[in-house]
Amino acid sequence: MNRIQEAGASATPARTQWGQPRYAAHNEPVLGYAPGSAERAALATELRTQGERTVDVPLVIAGRAVMTSTQADVVCPHDHAYVLARTAQAGQAEAQAAIAASQAAAADWASWPLEARSRIFLKAAELLAGPWRQRLNAATMLGQSKTAVQAEIDSACELIDFLRFNVQFAQEIAAQQPLSSVGVRNSTDHRPLEGFVYAVTPFNFTAIGGNLAIAPALMGNTVIWKPSATASLSNYLFMELLHEAGLPPGVINFLPGDAQAISAELLACPHLAGIHFTGSTAVFDQLWLQTAQNLPTYRAYPRLVGETGGKDFVVAHASADVDALCVALLRGAYEYQGQKCSAASRAYIPASLWPLVKAQLLDLIATLRMGDVTDFGNFMGAVIDRRAFTRLSRAIAAARDDSGAQVLTAANPDDRVGYFVPPTLVEVADPTHALMTDELFGPVLAVHVYADATWPELLKTVDTSTAYALTGAVFAQDRAALAEADAGLRNAAGNFYVNDKPTGAVVGQQPFGGARRSGTNDKAGSALNLLRWVSPRTVKETLVPPTDHRYPHMASA
Repeated sequence: MNRIQEAGASATPARTQWGQPRYAAHNEPVLGYAPGSAERAALATELRTQGERTVDVPLVIAGRAVMTSTQADVVCPHDHAYVLARTAQAGQAEAQAAIAASQAAAADWASWPLEARSRIFLKAAELLAGPWRQRLNAATMLGQSKTAVQAEIDSACELIDFLRFNVQFAQEIAAQQPLSSVGVRNSTDHRPLEGFVYAVTPFNFTAIGGNLAIAPALMGNTVIWKPSATASLSNYLFMELLHEAGLPPGVINFLPGDAQAISAELLACPHLAGIHFTGSTAVFDQLWLQTAQNLPTYRAYPRLVGETGGKDFVVAHASADVDALCVALLRGAYEYQGQKCSAASRAYIPASLWPLVKAQLLDLIATLRMGDVTDFGNFMGAVIDRRAFTRLSRAIAAARDDSGAQVLTAANPDDRVGYFVPPTLVEVADPTHALMTDELFGPVLAVHVYADATWPELLKTVDTSTAYALTGAVFAQDRAALAEADAGLRNAAGNFYVNDKPTGAVVGQQPFGGARRSGTNDKAGSALNLLRWVSPRTVKETLVPPTDHRYPHMASA
């Protein structure tokens, strides 16, 4: 991932309509963790510290830590014998307590000026960029099996960027004011929603977990945050960071536990104002259906914002640069074990390039090291849990027995120490084969080889063969081919990459989200997402009201 460090605030900052300086965000630089670097030494120390203990992760309701009689173990995916944390499990009573805490905090939090709320999240960004950086990185590495660079990109840089850029975007929204004619002052009051926002967050990005909670909160909403069980340690540490930054009790309530039980309580509450979700399409469908069934009971129509599944593509033209293409396929498909929403999982390679691409890609795959992420020499860690390991193992075994597919890599999954699924490359004859259409969410890349002359028809296949439209990439040196792909694949991906891998969106640079069955495309990392968490009020003040009801046309000639 490439990031550009920009100036934080210029000498002549932009100003709002009322003359106040506007905050200008900048992307947090990615640290390299090269041997001998200070950040590498600090991270190694923190990994040793966290690796020697088991943490009790509580619920957080109204700012108070709550332990329950039931806990769930969080293990290191790359060393599943080691219990990293024991997480309290919320049930019906705790869900009701979280609703009450959210309601109790709502009026006061909504009354805070945007500037005051912003100061909390900007302080959180500075804490994360400084003393909390390696604490969050180490927890993400151990609990979610990310390598140092993948954790740095996620739990440090992207989360810092969300904290900073959300403030900039919120100020830009607040500055959007209507025209006022002579004798009239018009304004827009960007109110929070009435009720609480239910944030349901995934395991794969600590930054997504944090942002799904903080984006509505910045706009004045209270939030009930249901984290993924396997990411509960890193997510809880971020909750602690927010409280250190000054977040008032009850604004965000942290509620790990049984997803169905928690959702049943929250979605039945008349005060549900919205759902902020990242996860599987099937789960978002269920939440939407439950919300629809409860619709008559809500005080207002809930806002439903979701980023869901994907079957992300890389399509190569005969003019593609083979070296760049192979590196993009390798990184796009296998970084973080293919467990990114945007990971490349289907590729289309022209027959003229396939022999060279195949040989080069297999050579690169053979160099990849997989193992314990605390060994900085490893490129990959383990998949997240037993369920993921079993699902992917079965898919690879089925591909080996499938006459329509050829598994080109020899290594097999191994769960003796950790949930290790090796980088797997499969050649598929039929572009509508399940390996080319169904989401797997793991380090399995399916490749279809097409005849060079069928490029126009291929673009239609790429566009129509799956239900998803999250990310995609095209590789070509031929500008006409790039233009054809841009037009033919316009609706196939919410984030479209030209001569780059389909992963690595940066806050403020590539707002992220997809359409079709990949979600509501409300673009995290932009003002578009924050707009979903406000309910605007238009205010007109007439400075000198009329005192005569008659209009000029009513006068006698």
